[in-house]
Amino acid sequence: TSSCRWQQPAGGFWVASSFPSRQPAGEPSRRRMRSSCVLLAALVALAAYYVYTPVPSSVSEPWKLMLLNAVFHGAQQVSDLIHYLGLGHHLLALNFIIISVDKKSALSSARVKVTDTDFDGVEVRVFEGLPKPEEPLKRSVVYIHGGGWALASAKMRHYDELCTAMAEELNAVIVSIDYRLVPKVYFPEQIHDVVRATKHFLQPEVLQKYMVDPGRICISGDSAGGNLAAALGQQLIQDVNLRNKVKLQALIYPILQALDFNTPSYQQNANMPILSRYVMVKYWVDYFKGNYDFVQAMIVNNHTSLDVEEATALRARLNWTSLLPASITKNYSPVVQTTGDARIVQEIPQLLDARSAPLIADQEVLQHLPKTYILTCEHDVLRDDGIMYAKRLESAGVEVTLDHFEDGFHGCIIFTSWPTNFSVGIRTRNSYIKWLDQNL
Repeated sequence: TSSCRWQQPAGGFWVASSFPSRQPAGEPSRRRMRSSCVLLAALVALAAYYVYTPVPSSVSEPWKLMLLNAVFHGAQQVSDLIHYLGLGHHLLALNFIIISVDKKSALSSARVKVTDTDFDGVEVRVFEGLPKPEEPLKRSVVYIHGGGWALASAKMRHYDELCTAMAEELNAVIVSIDYRLVPKVYFPEQIHDVVRATKHFLQPEVLQKYMVDPGRICISGDSAGGNLAAALGQQLIQDVNLRNKVKLQALIYPILQALDFNTPSYQQNANMPILSRYVMVKYWVDYFKGNYDFVQAMIVNNHTSLDVEEATALRARLNWTSLLPASITKNYSPVVQTTGDARIVQEIPQLLDARSAPLIADQEVLQHLPKTYILTCEHDVLRDDGIMYAKRLESAGVEVTLDHFEDGFHGCIIFTSWPTNFSVGIRTRNSYIKWLDQNL
């Protein structure tokens, strides 16, 4: 560009002459700043788009939950890419990422002794709280971590902190079982691991070694660990050779059935962060080493349609229209297909096995179970599994405490420390430990 000015030379005629314009000294830097602001705004918008997930305002700290979900979703995408490139199984890759970020060594403190060992070949982490002077023998909890039978570990910081808090506040011995995971093993090997480790611990000489009162033992777990704890409880009461029986079972948002993926909570929370309906159905298929082609059909209950004879006798055991209160069922309607895909149950008969789905166990089994605690969260696809199990246990004569959190979401009990600390995580943990303290 150029500027123009008029000047009168010696001959008296006015002529125009031009000269290069001069930009203000700060103009280039201002342009760069504007470009940077536009780029930053675009990146912020992109990040917000990636992070944002519609969640109910009633859930605990929704934006923090969105951020947590975005991090987990990002790890899932990386693991899926690794699987796509043929570099490894996506679940192995995802668990490697999770453990790498969250692994914690067995570190003892003045109040809790922590050791890694094995019980009958199964890895466990043992947390020993200080004994009370007036009680030479301690209480004990056998704890089973969650993770869709495929993820997490007893050696993760989140589970280490939960078990440490239990050992310290209850003056108890906590045995956290590090069972084998999918895809290294599949159903029912996870159950075999927890049964084997627990039976080893219940031997009189082992209880004596850890100074545990044989009459004050609880089995517990969260999510898939709650599933395994429920299956473990049903296995133990049917073992006539078992000398020491457990006093309590405590199940935290447990997975309890795979017959109906359209209960009110599955419909209400189908797209909730951390655990959506689609992800939960995939975990079931992975657990049984099934075919992913069945996932969409299972989501709409094609695997338990009216023409699938194998499911007929079991359907009444989880009829949620009678097992759930009106405050839960609201205006939701059952999804029962007239015609479905019988191949699913034929190829994955484990779906109808009470060891994988403790909610469908016989009444004769349920009536012998010990006093039970079940924690459920409103914003969780598994909410109704827990509520229905509580109802079936009560009908069988078992004393049940149902502890429901209106602002809770799946997985919240382990999110109690920075940067993944949630108020509902602290409240659920405190309520759970308080119940154990009062009843164990």
